[in-house]
Amino acid sequence: MEIKINVVEAVALAVAVLYLGVFCKRKIKFLYRFCIPAPVIGGLIFSVISLFGYSTGAYTFVIDVLLQKIFMLAFFTTVGYCASFKSITQGSVDLIILTILVVFLIILQDTIALALAPLFDMQPLLALCTGSVSMVGGHGTAGAWGPIFENAGIAGATGIAIASATFGLVAGSLIGGPIGRRLIDRNNLLIKQSVHNDDKQIAVEAEKSEKHLSKNSIIHAIYQIALAMGIGSVLSTYLESTGLLFPPYVGALVIAALLRNIADFSGKFKINFVEIDVIGQACLSIFLAMALMTLKLWELADLAIPMLIMLFSQTALMIIFAYFVVFRCLKKDYDSAVITAGVCGFGMGATPNAVANMEALTQRYRPSHKAFLIVPLVGVMFADVINTLFITLFVNVF
Repeated sequence: MEIKINVVEAVALAVAVLYLGVFCKRKIKFLYRFCIPAPVIGGLIFSVISLFGYSTGAYTFVIDVLLQKIFMLAFFTTVGYCASFKSITQGSVDLIILTILVVFLIILQDTIALALAPLFDMQPLLALCTGSVSMVGGHGTAGAWGPIFENAGIAGATGIAIASATFGLVAGSLIGGPIGRRLIDRNNLLIKQSVHNDDKQIAVEAEKSEKHLSKNSIIHAIYQIALAMGIGSVLSTYLESTGLLFPPYVGALVIAALLRNIADFSGKFKINFVEIDVIGQACLSIFLAMALMTLKLWELADLAIPMLIMLFSQTALMIIFAYFVVFRCLKKDYDSAVITAGVCGFGMGATPNAVANMEALTQRYRPSHKAFLIVPLVGVMFADVINTLFITLFVNVF
């Protein structure tokens, strides 16, 4: 039986799945303790239900996820409005360090994939499908490079790359929160360090906004998000015409950041930052719930034992790299722990997963303005570009 869910029903279902995740997180201490994001919990539960129907032949879901892209664009637009130039200059050192670390992570992911390939008599290009192509790259890069590998004679490369990206998406969402929580608790970071001034201001503004949110401020926040999304769409179309690969949300993010900084330096108009942030959190949760509830977990069943070994090796690498390298190379403070959780998200999945990992931590502990500024910038603007360069290098060598 085919169960069709239209575009409006899909949004309602995503919200229901999100509430299911919130309920489970409240009732199951393990999920709360290890800071697993609610959209991930609910989305995975629904994807398991889908897997059961597919495996038994009883039912299959056909979900229209047209609005998933809209929620994604809206979320990254709100991220752009957070990109204050003044704040970026304050965290520029961490930004540079994290970008360099991403370079090493990409090299390590591809090195492990290529090193394990001879053990299973696997072609190098097929092995790369389990490396940074699907880990740092996620579904977008996997879908772009898979056909290229197939044209080079690697049969089934696209399917393997997409399935590997699905594995990474789930793994990155599951390990980020627990790693961040352990770093915070083990190192007593909340006791050792006081709240950053920017985070104090955000916390105070958020508390005030919960009591005094006005209809006009929310309306203007929606207008500002829609304006940046529209102009950003034009910019994204132009960037695509250059022949270079860019995420579809980069235009909206850049325009929003531009508007934020014009407002900061000119003082001619006001950006409703708190309201935009609240809307962004809602869009992220719905987008992530939709993304995870439409995962085809049965694609993972197509991965043979050698591929699973390689993917679990990538997971082990991410855990070790995040815990022992990323955190220690930064300032080993609370912000560093939250950033580390975020790296697990985009290091094995996508930037929205990184933000969801950080949201789960900050909801339990306290805000981290620096983390929410640096991680999306690295994940969106630098990681994909760097990854593309190294994939091209490895492909031409092997």
